[in-house]
Amino acid sequence: MDALILSRIQFGANISFHILFPTITIALGWVLLFFKLRYSATGEDRWMDAYRFWVKIFALSFAMGVVSGITMSFQFGTNWPGFMETVGNIAGPLLAYEVLTAFFLEAVFLGIMLFGFSKVPGWLHTLATFLVAFGTTMSAFWILALNSWMHTPAGYEMRDGVAYATDWFAVIFNPSFPYRLSHMLLASGLTVSFLVAGLSALRLLMGDRSEVAATGLRVGAVLAAVLIPVQIFMGDQHGLNTLEHQPAKVAAMEGNWDTGSHVPMLLFAIPDEETRSNRFEIGIPNMASIILEHSPSGIVPGLNDYYAEDGTPLHPPVGKVFWSFRVMVGTGMLMLALSWFSVWFLSRRDAVTGERWHIDRLPRIALYGFVAMTFSGWVATLAGWLTTEIGRQPWLVTGVLTTEAAVADVPAPMVLTTLIAYLAVYAALLVIYIGTLTYLCGKAARGERLPERKRADGAPFQGKANPAATPAE
Repeated sequence: MDALILSRIQFGANISFHILFPTITIALGWVLLFFKLRYSATGEDRWMDAYRFWVKIFALSFAMGVVSGITMSFQFGTNWPGFMETVGNIAGPLLAYEVLTAFFLEAVFLGIMLFGFSKVPGWLHTLATFLVAFGTTMSAFWILALNSWMHTPAGYEMRDGVAYATDWFAVIFNPSFPYRLSHMLLASGLTVSFLVAGLSALRLLMGDRSEVAATGLRVGAVLAAVLIPVQIFMGDQHGLNTLEHQPAKVAAMEGNWDTGSHVPMLLFAIPDEETRSNRFEIGIPNMASIILEHSPSGIVPGLNDYYAEDGTPLHPPVGKVFWSFRVMVGTGMLMLALSWFSVWFLSRRDAVTGERWHIDRLPRIALYGFVAMTFSGWVATLAGWLTTEIGRQPWLVTGVLTTEAAVADVPAPMVLTTLIAYLAVYAALLVIYIGTLTYLCGKAARGERLPERKRADGAPFQGKANPAATPAE
């Protein structure tokens, strides 16, 4: 493999590892705010106990995201100097806005959020939680603005091969930005809902009978059940936007070679770029045309329209885009089935008392399902990210800069060496991260608590959320 392929793999590995953690912190900040507001409204200890448990996971995820983000940003200079040389006048300010409006906000109030339970008034602690959550969302706003501009550039002009902004409003709110931002925020919400439900289910399977574990599972399941249909709708809208601005990507996602109507939605196929055909096709007739054009006779673009005169493909790698898209959709369908079944089951009421069924009545297979899908949000997010980023090839900035033109002139062995080092470090960090989450669940299931047990207003807790806790606690 040459330096171009190795550099793409390296940046892909870096950004794939990095995105795992902002995907958690973006939505988890708002879940923590919900826990805090419920505690303020009800005074029930289970909400503050849930806050204290999940704020540790937020802190760990935030730290991992910051460190991996810094590493990734260095590659703009080391591996992709052509990117900043060509579009740095646009990318630089957008990245700076993210630091000024989001990162500083998070950094200033994170300490109050993590350590201010009994040191500041309750309203100030709640405000700090809100500002940190808002900061994570603003960070996503600016990063997605830049990424969307790379897909659908607008509000710029080229002078001597360099891009200059002519309309910053058009740069930020480019044609694909609203769809990508909405899709990503919903993806974060689903990632966190299954993380909360999955780790809560793990605690229950470990023998934890606290209201915190039960509440976490119910909150996660309900949040997922609400968000997944919204995500399906936004995914459809995003697909229509992609069809308008990046038809070659849609053709690769559908595995469609010839432009035409009555195109089936392929459930399974093995795309063959050499023969420009699919092997072992299994599909639903007309469904791709119906989804993309809302009509069986709707025209779906074909990959054969995107070849140069010399036969060079001008479309993205078909197999990778085709299958990553199906992994994303398939994971979403599993999310829908499990969350809706669980919410339906837990909404049933006892025939004698009339009360809703307790979490203990949820079938154990559902608990195991949530544990198995704890990180399903990561799977769906990475699959979606691969679909959209590989689907942009051969462009780094659509119509402006190709990937090949931006890569650094670095020897391939050097890139390979650093790639192996990155992969080794990231694999170790991922194992440690997941191991830490499992340890925290086990510690909570055993009833262990931190020594400090005060309310946000400084008063001691009245009672314990976990009946297994010792009298000393």
